[in-house]
Amino acid sequence: MLPPLVGHGGIPAEIPEFFMSASKTPNTTPLPNSAQAGQPQKIQPLYVLAWFLCALFYFYQYAIRSAPGIMQDELTQAWGNSHLGLMIASYYIVYALAALAVGVLLDRYGAHATMPVGIAITSVGCLIFAQGSVAAGIGGYVIQALGAICAFVGSSYVAARYLPARTLALFVGLTQCLGMAGAAFGSKPTRILIDPNGSFHIPWQTVWLGFGVIGVCLAIATWFVMPRDSGDSAAHHGHLSAANLLKPFRIIFSNPQSWFAGIIGGLLFVPTTIGALGWGASMLNKGEHVTMAFAASDVSMVPIGWVIGCPLLGWISDKIGRRKPVLIVGALVLLAASLCALYVPVGVLPRYSVALVMGIASGAAMIPFSSMKEVNPPEVKGTAAGVMNFLVFGTTGVMSPLVSALMSGGDTDSMTLFHRAFLPLVVGIVIAILLSFRLQETGWKVQKQG
Repeated sequence: MLPPLVGHGGIPAEIPEFFMSASKTPNTTPLPNSAQAGQPQKIQPLYVLAWFLCALFYFYQYAIRSAPGIMQDELTQAWGNSHLGLMIASYYIVYALAALAVGVLLDRYGAHATMPVGIAITSVGCLIFAQGSVAAGIGGYVIQALGAICAFVGSSYVAARYLPARTLALFVGLTQCLGMAGAAFGSKPTRILIDPNGSFHIPWQTVWLGFGVIGVCLAIATWFVMPRDSGDSAAHHGHLSAANLLKPFRIIFSNPQSWFAGIIGGLLFVPTTIGALGWGASMLNKGEHVTMAFAASDVSMVPIGWVIGCPLLGWISDKIGRRKPVLIVGALVLLAASLCALYVPVGVLPRYSVALVMGIASGAAMIPFSSMKEVNPPEVKGTAAGVMNFLVFGTTGVMSPLVSALMSGGDTDSMTLFHRAFLPLVVGIVIAILLSFRLQETGWKVQKQG
């Protein structure tokens, strides 16, 4: 099981000055021309289908990513505990590093040359996993990570390149919504298929074989549907060399707004991914002394909230033509819900309401994904999406061991330990809110005025 984490804390004395400077000296840096030449101003069905296939890939990769957790007993029986932990750790390391590379590939070679290959690599990883040995399992899972990173980055790239700019946040949110649905699909149906006491009792290796076949079909469909272009390489990226490969990263990492977007997104994700999903059930069961069945049901409301909040907040942002108001209000609601989860006893508020509101409000974490592409030039939109994923996973990588360390050596039967361990998560939300005032507004209304 991956470790968890949360936070809470005070506000520095410099905050009033921070707010005053943010309001008196707004960022006047001109926005990049995010609506590149040839980008449709109206939604076209073929381009929506191309995006949908990429988003379906995100659904698919989330399903297979969550499957080992459902097969934990079977895999542990076959391999042992240590190998399963190594496999999961290796996946996330490779996934984070591959995020940087896939963005460059999309910018240089386009979605038609990149996305079907990414899906095919993922399906090959599933077929290797199906061989059943420890080496095949770890190797196949790592190979899946190499292809799986194309899913969200590619979906964001296709939405930014082929769909109207004013719908970007909506389609990014819908992509995340499908990912959460994929996680659910990888859980319940997979358990039903492999349950030794169930009607099917299919070997876990056969399930992975089925995942591989589905991936091959999806790769073929994507190859036929995806628009045949060659990215922005001819106009912007030059010949293939180390200097030209590093150029997009220099553009993005030298832009302070990129760092703001990445850090904000990461800090708004960890309260739900590490806090609620990682340690939430344990906190409710041991700290609040409710049954584990109730705790699991309560925590399951968080991904349901994601399914609602990600597209909803994206739609609102696109509708009003602004990013920052939706981001800040969503983060404030997330902060309030997190504090309620920590300090309001179970039973005071309606059942499951706090976890559901946390999930919905954390949809605000998807807004910086749109901002990241909009504060950088159009020719590096793929690299920007990859960097955004890298920064979000990097934030998780830093916060997760911190929370785990704070959880160790304490009395888990007391809420005091959870208050202390989750402190970094709540403080992180506060920092994200403050940084949001420094984030450049990139909504279509501002671009239209400019």
